[in-house]
Amino acid sequence: MIKQCWKLAMVLLGASVSSATAAQDLPRIERHGEAVQLIVDGAPYPVLGGELHNSSASSPAYMAPIWDKLARNGLKTVIGVASWELVEPKEGHLDFAAVDDQIRQARAHSIKLVLIWFGAFKSAESTYAPSWVRRDPVRFPRAERDPAAKLQGIANFLRDGVALSVFNDRLAEDDARTFAALMRHIREVDKNHTVIMVQVENEVGLVGDSRDRSALADDAWSRPVPVELMVALQQRGAKLRPVVGDAWARNGSRASGTWAQFFGTDKVAEEIFMAWGSGRYVDRIARAGAQQYRLPMYANAWLGPQPKSPEPGDYPSGGRSPG
Repeated sequence: MIKQCWKLAMVLLGASVSSATAAQDLPRIERHGEAVQLIVDGAPYPVLGGELHNSSASSPAYMAPIWDKLARNGLKTVIGVASWELVEPKEGHLDFAAVDDQIRQARAHSIKLVLIWFGAFKSAESTYAPSWVRRDPVRFPRAERDPAAKLQGIANFLRDGVALSVFNDRLAEDDARTFAALMRHIREVDKNHTVIMVQVENEVGLVGDSRDRSALADDAWSRPVPVELMVALQQRGAKLRPVVGDAWARNGSRASGTWAQFFGTDKVAEEIFMAWGSGRYVDRIARAGAQQYRLPMYANAWLGPQPKSPEPGDYPSGGRSPG
């Protein structure tokens, strides 16, 4: 539902490329009017391929015969995985074995690779974050939900899942540090540009409530709306998506104030708040990685299943969604 705050909060870092990067012929995104093209090896590249299961690439032995099958089926692109849990199984100890095997096997089979970074967030939960992160609620507080919230569909099933708070700077710092190390490693080992694109996090947002109720989130909610968002609202004006523009207008189109003063206290206001927090989190991770290796990067959307008349929390509140 909320796309506008993601557009305000997040820059897709592959969208603009310096002349120096283009000269190196890295995979890149080019815009031609309304058209957007992925350029690989100097030419437009249609991504026709398949995707590995989320944990398949954790075992090179399991994957060994799979690569032959992918090649026989004519796949030219495969979506693989680089999870924080595997890359940093112990704090400060980096292990790129699974990533290196995917690059090596893809190159040997003339397949291009897109990697998903399952960092702190995967499918609106934090199950692919390392155990040393999930075991430490002091450094890495979890998002909190209203236990009385009425939910539909899969949200009711996921309502008690482990989800870390996007408002935790320490979490963002560690997630960004490890992602930057991954991108630096890919730059060093992948001289032939087998990896052509990277997805940053996966289906970020909160299932089970319209906003995070943790102490960190409550503190952010009570603070003034960030200046960057206030300026963007004023600059975009009538170009804002109605759900955002209407909430702002209903509360006087303010130029300063807290989140509740700006947008109100209903679920729409809380989703806008979560969209800003989620977008800023992903942007921070992406920027850290791009400083090391500027491959095209993107964020994905939750596709469902959606219940009828869904509300924030029935789908990941604050995350990208197609609705």
